[in-house]
Parts: sequence; C-alpha cells; structure tokens
Amino acid sequence: LTGVLDDCLCDIESIDDFNTFKIFPKIQKLQERDYFRYYKVNLKRPCPFWADDGHCSIKDCHVEPCPESKVPVGIKAGSSNKYSKAANNSKELEDCEQANKLGAVNSTLSNQSKEAFIDWARYDDSQDHFCELDDERSPDAQYVDLLLNPERYTGYKGPSAWRVWNSIYEENCFKPRSVYRPLNPLAPSRGGVFSYLSPFSSCTGLCLEKRVFYKLISGLHASINLHLCANYLLEETWGKPRWGPNVKEFTRRFDPIETKGEGPRRLKNLYFLYLIELRALSKVAPYFERSVVDLYTGNGHEDAESKALLLDIFRDTKSFRMHFDEKSMFAGDKKGAKSLKEEFRLHFKNISRIMDCVGCDKCRLWGKLQTQGLGTALKILFSEKEIQNLPENSPSKGFQLTRQEIVALVNAFGR
Repeated sequence: LTGVLDDCLCDIESIDDFNTFKIFPKIQKLQERDYFRYYKVNLKRPCPFWADDGHCSIKDCHVEPCPESKVPVGIKAGSSNKYSKAANNSKELEDCEQANKLGAVNSTLSNQSKEAFIDWARYDDSQDHFCELDDERSPDAQYVDLLLNPERYTGYKGPSAWRVWNSIYEENCFKPRSVYRPLNPLAPSRGGVFSYLSPFSSCTGLCLEKRVFYKLISGLHASINLHLCANYLLEETWGKPRWGPNVKEFTRRFDPIETKGEGPRRLKNLYFLYLIELRALSKVAPYFERSVVDLYTGNGHEDAESKALLLDIFRDTKSFRMHFDEKSMFAGDKKGAKSLKEEFRLHFKNISRIMDCVGCDKCRLWGKLQTQGLGTALKILFSEKEIQNLPENSPSKGFQLTRQEIVALVNAFGR
C-alpha cells in the first residue's frame, strides 16, 4: 500500500514509519505489564439474536477450564477473598496449561494474580466511574491472561462465522449504495476464519459519519483476519502445533486480484482504524496526566513505571501531525447531528452484542476486547469538552474510564 488515505490528510508511508520506530516497541512493552495483561470477560453470555448453532470446528476451540477444586477459573464478582494455597501446586498448574491449545482459553491464574485482582477491584470501586458494565459484575465473568491467550487461527469457520460478520455488515453497518458481496455460507470453504465475507466495494454516496463507521468495522475485520494469517496453525504433529505466517491465506484475503480489488481497500481501512485509535489516545492524555490517576496493581514501583511508559506513548501520539480530525463529524445542525450520533452509538452497541454470538471462545475473547477498545476510543473522541474540564486532584463525574475500558483501549490499539 502507498499513498494518501481517504478522509485523512495522511499518507501510509508516514504511518508505517511512525508506528514501526516509535509506537509499536513501546505499546508492546506496555501490553506485557500486569495492569494491561489481565482482562475480565464473560464468555458464557448467550447470543441475543439467534440460537447458538455454531462452534469451532476443532474440539479445542472451547474453553477448557481447570476444575475449581484445583485452580479457580477466575476471580468472580463478590466472591470470597480467601484462596487455598494448596489448590495451586505446580503439577496442577502444569496440567492446566496443557489446555492452552488452538482456541482453548487458558484461564489459569496464580495466587499472586488473584490477590492482586482483589486489591485492584477494591481500588476501582473507590473511583468515581463514568459507567459500569453489567458484564464485569456477572458471576460468569472471569479474568483472562491475554499473554497466555494470543489471538490466532483456531479453525473456526463456516456458516456460523459467516453469520456473525454478515449480521454486523447487513444489520449494523451503514451501507454504501453500490454493493458487491458474493456470499454463500454453504459453499465449500478454503479454510480460515470468517472466510466468506466480502465487504462492500465502496463508500460512495455516504456522508462522512457513515463512511467512518463502515471503515472502522471493515478495519476491525481486516485486523482480525491479519492476525489469523500471521499466527496460523501450519501443522500439528504428535500433538505439537506449529504456528507461523501463512502467506497463501494472507494473499487469498488481501491480494487485489484474488479479492477483485477489495483487499487493498480493506487494508486501507485498517490504517484508518489505527488513526482513529491513535487520535483517541492523544485526546485522552490529559485524563491520565493527572496525579489522581494511577494504573493501580498494588505494586507501587511497577505502577509508576507503567504510567511513565503510557505517558511516553501519549507524547509520541501528540507528535504525529496527521491525525484524523473528528471535529468534522456531527458538525451539522444540532438536531440532525444529535440524531446521527445516537444512531452511530446504537449501531456500535449492537455490534458489541453480536460478539456474544461467536462460537469460538478464543475468537469471542479477542472480538469482544477489540470491540470494547474501539468503543472506548469513540467515547473519548465524543467527550473532548469533558476531558478538557477535568479537575486535577479529584475524580470527575463528567468523564471516567474503568480499568476494563483502559485495558481494552490499549490492547485493541496494540493489535
């Protein structure tokens, strides 16, 4: 890819250089820190739109939790603060780690991690939250170590995977006038996750806001597909999987000839998604620059280092001069702009609910996390005045981010 992105005064080469040499090394380090590696998620929520009809085609795609008598699955809302040390001897931990194959979510946590979560929750509860997600308080919500559960190819494909993305594009995405989408969920698949979908060919005829929405969803789709191609199950011999880049699969999804010209547009939308989330990080910097905000884990030294690294990333984001300018969005008459903004919000909220229809837990985990991360970015971009008016030394009722939103934002951008 080369050249300028639509709806931005930005060229791809500048983004590549900025990301490769400034942002990526730092964001990678940040994702490895305790505050950002643990994400609380409910993988048991039923699909609200249709009967749960599809699961990963590989048996290890579902979660293989350790028996509660050995190692608790996660930290549950309102659960006791007492944990048995005897429940976590090394042999049992070793057995549990064997469950981390393909799509199985490794929900193993050490005693130290579990005790830290109790402190984090207590600290979070003392903050003035902007909003509270029911999902976090659910007895089925569990902490997942993202480093033990990388996003990669799991074998989840076919009509169930197609239905998820088709529903996202058809029912929740502002559609362009010209539509080219050869869809056949019953056709023999050539392999791969979400392999049937071919997004719309252009955004002609859409206002800026609707173009932005469509391109964000397309970019998210491209991001997920790229990670599956980059971390693909190449072979499995004697129960030992070998993961690596699958160039053939990448070509099938993104090559101009293979995709009838769609591939490069999908990748451009990924760059657009990057710019939107980059813009959100630069806008939310004042929130974190206040002394009242800590990345609290209970380890003062590590917390200080994590915040210093995050603030360093914010400085880099501000140094990039070719952001997407969100001020041009929703800038029409107040009534029309308010209505469009609400429509925008409801469409996105619906997409986050569709992620509960993904039949593979590993895919569902990363789908939910990246959707929440993008939702947090949009929340930031629509709250500029509230962020500018934050009090320096006290929590604000006007704008607040939960730990979940912060973790999702950083990891989604990291993806």
